[in-house]
Amino acid sequence: MNFETIIYTKNTSWAKVSLNRPEVYNALNKTLLEELLAAFREVENDENIRCVVLTGEGKAFSSGQDLKAVGGDIKNVPFDDIIRNQYNPLITQMRTMKKVIICQLNGVAAGAGCSLALASDIIVASHEAYLAEIFINIALIMDAGSTYFLPRALGAYKAFEIATTGRKIYGEEAERLGLANKSVPASDLENAVMEFVHYYQNAPSKAVGLIKEMLNRSGGMVLAEVLEMEALYQKEAGSSSDFAEGVMAFLQKRKPDFKGK
Repeated sequence: MNFETIIYTKNTSWAKVSLNRPEVYNALNKTLLEELLAAFREVENDENIRCVVLTGEGKAFSSGQDLKAVGGDIKNVPFDDIIRNQYNPLITQMRTMKKVIICQLNGVAAGAGCSLALASDIIVASHEAYLAEIFINIALIMDAGSTYFLPRALGAYKAFEIATTGRKIYGEEAERLGLANKSVPASDLENAVMEFVHYYQNAPSKAVGLIKEMLNRSGGMVLAEVLEMEALYQKEAGSSSDFAEGVMAFLQKRKPDFKGK
């Protein structure tokens, strides 16, 4: 598949998706959002790919929505259509696909770009990169899922502060707060990301995917519902060939060779 605004690179068991509008700091327009959705669907349908790295070309991850792309009539911007038809399908795809998404946060992730980063499963940030919910700076509210992701990562009070001030959360603070898994100097970013890639491309992918789905669902459940979900999903995990391999490797005192099946 040929793309105009992203770079899609497939390796043996993992893929890399790079936002590729560096001249506008990877601002998000309709074409880019559609191509991201198509790329993630391709990842989901390729049984050989077990994780995907999401990053940005140039100095930025993404500066957020391309305001020039919404038209010049500020009083009649079709916010609901843009969100429902461009952002929501992408964020839903990212959260429901069972492949691991590792965000290589190489620079600014602002507004909807921040939401895009937060929709990933793992975030590895450079010290110089930052997350910023800058919607408030133009009197808008958060969208593209940040209203869901922020309080779950931070709690209500910190989420409110960050959402209503729009302040920059640099890599090291993001790690301390729980908005990033790891923060490293920019020179070490790629190596730090590859450590996660190496792990997940050899992990029991079916179990990892089930865990992702369960964590997504558990936030809206009471304990009894979670316990029942665990029983059902454990039965599914236990039917995998990776489970049999894991048990055999344990008994034979060797490293398991998981196939993701």
